[in-house]
Amino acid sequence: MSNVYYLYDSIFGKILIESNGKAITRIKAGESYKPRGENKADALTEKAAGQLAEYFAGKRKRFDVPLNPLGTDFQCSVWKALMEIPYGETRSYKQIAQAVASPNSCRAVGMANNTNPIWIIIPCHRVIGSNGTLTGYGGGLEMKQRLLDIEQKVKI
Repeated sequence: MSNVYYLYDSIFGKILIESNGKAITRIKAGESYKPRGENKADALTEKAAGQLAEYFAGKRKRFDVPLNPLGTDFQCSVWKALMEIPYGETRSYKQIAQAVASPNSCRAVGMANNTNPIWIIIPCHRVIGSNGTLTGYGGGLEMKQRLLDIEQKVKI
């Protein structure tokens, strides 16, 4: 099956959601993405858009769409560790490096975050600097802060 994509109109503007028919392969916000495949929603892109809408409204803490992020073994291990960060909490790059058994790889963890193909659902926005400050985010620091704020408001 070939890739399809859907442009979801969210509170953050357009969000690209791509599917290969079996799993979500990419979610990106902003204008920097280049869609791959046919501009046609499928059941997975619609489900992901619905779950994102619930998340943005503070009504969803966990996503249950199948994911297929493509990356190196190291990147995939980092993305898996990101999925372990509880809703409403943050971790430092150093903590993620330790979680993937590579404690001296903070920069590599940062690069894996930078290449995360499935924003929000793979919560790279939950990774902050070791001093507690917000650091880079592909959607911009304002978006990162807003995502963290959504989670803090409904953390309970």
